[in-house]
Amino acid sequence: MTRWFAALPLIAIVALGVFFAGYALHRNPQVVPQAMVGKQMPDVTLPSFDSGAEVRLRDALKQGPVLVNFFASWCGPCAIEQPVLMQLKSQGVRIIGVNYEDVAPRGSAQAAQAFLAKLGDPYMAKVADPDGRAGIDFGLSGVPETYLVAADGKVLAKYTNLTQGDARALTARMLTAR
Repeated sequence: MTRWFAALPLIAIVALGVFFAGYALHRNPQVVPQAMVGKQMPDVTLPSFDSGAEVRLRDALKQGPVLVNFFASWCGPCAIEQPVLMQLKSQGVRIIGVNYEDVAPRGSAQAAQAFLAKLGDPYMAKVADPDGRAGIDFGLSGVPETYLVAADGKVLAKYTNLTQGDARALTARMLTAR
């Protein structure tokens, strides 16, 4: 009897291993959560990246649809995505940049400024989200992520790691979102 009792922890560990292996085999790792798509954009007010003045993101919708892009200086994929954002800017797409959790020890406001100086600044407005609360409100699963928001405030799409193909689709979709 004491042998079986001693083996119970091992049996429990093996059972948990089988359970988690079964879960992992039936889960698609490429699925990106789309919690905000189809819903109203969160009513978020954040400090301006440049001046520190409060900026209400919804105010940008008065002139039409926008992209809300979450980025950080410490984010490698953000640097890869930056040329695509610059291309969208050159086509007249309005983009709001949200500098996400760019604080010590990973980053800083100065590192974010250097990031934009080096790779280009595609943003019509930049705000800071140092504690990540806006990211939580948007349903952010990581950076970089970009949200297409219609003029009425409805989130139409969410993109992770924008590609050239995404940029073409986004440009066409922005025209219909007006």
